[in-house]
Amino acid sequence: MCDSYPMLLALLRQYLRPYRRLIAVLMVLQLISTLASLYLPTVNAAIIDDGVAKGNTTIIVRLGVVMLGVTGLQALCAVGALYVGSRTGTGFGRDLRSAMFEHVVTFSERETARFGASTLLTRSTNDVRQIVFLVQTTATVLVAAPIMSVGGILMAIHQEAALTWLLLVSVPVLAVANYWIVTHLLPLFRSMQSLIDGINRVLRDQLSGVRVVRAFTREGFERDRFARANTALSKTALAAGNWQALMLPVTTLTINASSVAVIWFGGLRIDNGQMQVGSLSAFLSYFAQILMAVLMATMTLVVLPRASVCAERITEVLSTRAAIGNPANPTFPPDGITGVVHLDGVTFTYPGADCPVLQGISLTARPGATTAIVGSTGSGKSTLVSLICRLRDVTGGAVLIDGIDVRDYHTERLWTAIGLVPQRGYLFSGTVADNLRYGAAPNQSVTEADMWEALRVAAADDFVGAHGLHMRVGQGDQLLRWAAPTAGDRAGRHPPPRHLPLRRRVLGSGRAHRGPRSLAAARGGRNVNHYHCHPTCFDCMPGRSGARRRRRQDRRRGQPRSPAGRLPRLCRIRHVAVGDRRRRGSRDHGNEPAAARRGAGPHHAVAGLLGFGGAPGETARAATPAQPCGDHAGYHRHGDQRGRPAHPGPRHRPVVQRRDRATAAGRHHQGAGRRGGPGPR
Repeated sequence: MCDSYPMLLALLRQYLRPYRRLIAVLMVLQLISTLASLYLPTVNAAIIDDGVAKGNTTIIVRLGVVMLGVTGLQALCAVGALYVGSRTGTGFGRDLRSAMFEHVVTFSERETARFGASTLLTRSTNDVRQIVFLVQTTATVLVAAPIMSVGGILMAIHQEAALTWLLLVSVPVLAVANYWIVTHLLPLFRSMQSLIDGINRVLRDQLSGVRVVRAFTREGFERDRFARANTALSKTALAAGNWQALMLPVTTLTINASSVAVIWFGGLRIDNGQMQVGSLSAFLSYFAQILMAVLMATMTLVVLPRASVCAERITEVLSTRAAIGNPANPTFPPDGITGVVHLDGVTFTYPGADCPVLQGISLTARPGATTAIVGSTGSGKSTLVSLICRLRDVTGGAVLIDGIDVRDYHTERLWTAIGLVPQRGYLFSGTVADNLRYGAAPNQSVTEADMWEALRVAAADDFVGAHGLHMRVGQGDQLLRWAAPTAGDRAGRHPPPRHLPLRRRVLGSGRAHRGPRSLAAARGGRNVNHYHCHPTCFDCMPGRSGARRRRRQDRRRGQPRSPAGRLPRLCRIRHVAVGDRRRRGSRDHGNEPAAARRGAGPHHAVAGLLGFGGAPGETARAATPAQPCGDHAGYHRHGDQRGRPAHPGPRHRPVVQRRDRATAAGRHHQGAGRRGGPGPR
C-alpha cells in the first residue's frame, strides 16, 4: 500500500504540471464557495436569535437578502469549480494516454511480449480512467474538505465551545473506520485489475481465433475458460463492492449518532439557559459540515486504493526501457542508404532459450538482387529478416547495412529505408489509401498515382478499382483480402503492398511464398525491382516440412501440388541461403554465367526445400543435377500457367519416404529418383 502511493503522486506531479493555472483557478473558486458555505450558518443563527426570537422583521428581511446573495455566489463558484476540475481531469487523462501510447510504440518485440497486448490495452484505458476519476474527485474536495473541516471547527468553537468535545469523539471514530475499510480494499483492487487483464486476454484470444475454435469444436472448452475468468472477476468485484458498500452506512451511522448527541447535550444547555436556539442550530450545521468534509475525504479514499494500483501498473510500463534504442552518436551514410546488407557471423538466441535459433550466419546481399532464405518451419527465416530490420538485436556477430552496424543507425532513419512484408498481412481500420500511406515519413508525399502503381504491381488494382482508394477496410485482414484474380486460387493471397509506394532500399519478406500460383505473385515478382529502382530483397521460402504440410493440405482439398511452383521464382533469384535449423550456408550466383546460374540456382534451392543438404553444421551445397535446371529440366516445359507440370506424364516431384528419408536423400544425391532414372522426378 505504501509503495504504490509515491508512484501515484509522481504521476500527478508530472502530468498535472501543464494545468497549474487551471488548478489555481479551481482553488480560488473552491475557496470562495467554501467560505460562503461556512458563513451561511452564522447568518441563519442571527436571523433566528435577532429576528425571529425578537420579532424584528427588518432584520429578517435584511439578513435574508444577504443570505440569498451568499447562496447564489456559493452556487456559481461551485459550478465553476466543477467545470474547471472536469476539464483538468480530462486533459490529464488525454496526456497520460498519449504518453502511454508514445512509449509503448517504442517497445521491441521483447517488451511487447513481456506485457502482452491485453494488459497494455487495459493499462492504457481502464487504468488511466481510474486515475482520471481520482483527479476529478479530488478536484471537488481539494480545497473544500480541509477548509470546511478547519473552518467548521473554528466556527463551531465560536458558537459553543462547550460541545466541541463531541468532535474529538466523532471524527477519530469515522477516520479509523474508513481506514480499516480502505486497507481491505487495496489488495482486492490490485487483484481485480489483474483479472480484468485476464478476461480481456481470453476474450481477445477467442475473437481472433474463432475459426480455429470452431474447426476443432472447442466451443465448450472456450465457454468454460471464459466462465472461469468471468467468475473470478465477479467474485473479486463482489468482495470489493461489499467493502465499499460498508463505508456509507458506517459514515452515515457516525454522523447521525453524533447529530443526536449534539441535539441532546445542546438541549440540556438550552434548558439551563446556557445556550440559545440559534447557536444550537448553527453549531449543528457546522458539525454536519465537518462530518461532510470527512465524508468527502472518505470518498476520495475509496477511489485512492484502486487509483494507486493503476498508477503502479502504468509506472511499470512507462519505466520500461526498450531493448532496441538509439545510440548516443548515431551514424548515417552521407549519400543515404544504398542497400548493401552483410551478415557477419550472426547468432541469435531468444530470451530463456537453451540454444540459439541462428548461429554463425554470414552472407552478403547487394542492391538489385533477391536473396532467398530457404529452410524448414522454425529454422529462423523470419527471425533473420527481423534482425536485418532491427526488430531484434543480434546476440552475436553483426548485421551491417552499407558497412555500418544497424545498431549504430538511428532507428527511425533505418526503418524509413527498409520495407517489411510480414508473414500475416494486416489491415488497419480506415481506407485503402490510408493503409498504402502507412509508414510514410512526415515529409514524404505519396500520390494516388504511386498507390495505383503499387496496387498494379500487387495485382490488386482490379479488385480495388471498382471501389476506389477510399474503400473502407476493417481491422485485421478478414474484411479485405488482397486476393489474386485467378479463379479458384485460394493460396495466392498477399499482404497489402504498403511498402511499394515508399520505395525502400531494403525489402524483407517474412511470408512463406508459395510460388507464382497467382497472377499477383507472377506480376509482383517481375515488377518489384523495376518499381523500387533495384532494392536489396530478402525472400523467405519454406523448406521441407513447410512444403510437405501444404502438400497434405492441398491433397485434402483435392489439389495436387508440385515443387515446380517455386522453381520459376527461384530461377530469377541470384542468391539462395539454405541450411539446418541453426546454421545456414549460402551460394551466390551473381558472379557466374547466366547459363550456370540458371542451372544451379533452382536445383540448389530445391535441395534446401526438400531437405537434401549435408550434415548439420556443414555448409549446404547443391545436389548435382543430371540436367540443367534453368529450363526446368526434369519437368515438362509446357505445363499450366501456375508452373505445374502437364499431364499425362511421369511423377514430376521428388518423393521422400517418411520411413527412410536418409536413404531416399542419398539416392537423390546419386542421381536416382524413387522409381529409378536420372535426375529429379
